[in-house]
Amino acid sequence: MLPKRSRRTVSKSIGPTCPFAGSCEVSKTQRRHCPACRLQKCLDAGMRKDMILSAEALALRRAKQAQRRAQQTPVQLSKEQEELIRTLLGAHTRHMGTMFEQFVQFRPPAHLFIHHQPLPTLAPVLPLVTHFADINTFMVLQVIKFTKDLPIFRSLPIEDQISLLKGAAVEICHIVLNTTFCLQTQNFLCGPLRYTIEDGARVSPTVGFQVEFLELLFHFHGTLRKLQLQEPEYVLLAAMALFSPGEHLPKPRAFCCTTSAQILSSLSPSTQAF
Repeated sequence: MLPKRSRRTVSKSIGPTCPFAGSCEVSKTQRRHCPACRLQKCLDAGMRKDMILSAEALALRRAKQAQRRAQQTPVQLSKEQEELIRTLLGAHTRHMGTMFEQFVQFRPPAHLFIHHQPLPTLAPVLPLVTHFADINTFMVLQVIKFTKDLPIFRSLPIEDQISLLKGAAVEICHIVLNTTFCLQTQNFLCGPLRYTIEDGARVSPTVGFQVEFLELLFHFHGTLRKLQLQEPEYVLLAAMALFSPGEHLPKPRAFCCTTSAQILSSLSPSTQAF
């Protein structure tokens, strides 16, 4: 009649009370009729008071149990979702998959090379600023090519495509850039090049952003990298960013919401939690 691992939930301020002065019969069929008598019978049977959970603690335990069940349940994809993922992965491979190895083409300063011996004095800032400007422009262009390779994106009017890209291009760049972030060194490893937070700090006065911004940015990349996402999950996150641009949401709101929901349902439970 009583579960072996009985736990009872009571309010923090007011416990359950019996309207019949504790005279209710507690049986297998009627045990839910009076929580107060049921709790008292459990205590009489030897249940410890420290086993009683508050409503908040019980809700937290149930949420954790639901999360574990979701993680253990394999994601079942429809044919439409599988086709969407194949399309996204194909566009990613063609335009963004190898773009970081191409950073070396944009006149990187010598100290960025991984095997370069550090100089006793700092190198000039201007070449580093120029390099950063070039690679950022290159990344945005590759993101545009990626989106133009998606039939679902090309089906939108050109003004809506521009609006979506304005809202999501930088976010997509950082989502994809996260694949190069090394948790051990806290550096970005792009082919033979290595970018550190010190490199960003050196150009901060020139480009106009604060060091605090860099610290938050590197913290974001560290947090995202700890999720150990696979390539399809990164690509789906990028697609989510594209069709969820916030204030830049174009006129066909229903189209974007439907597309975002389809993409979100394709993500693994761990990615959805993030």
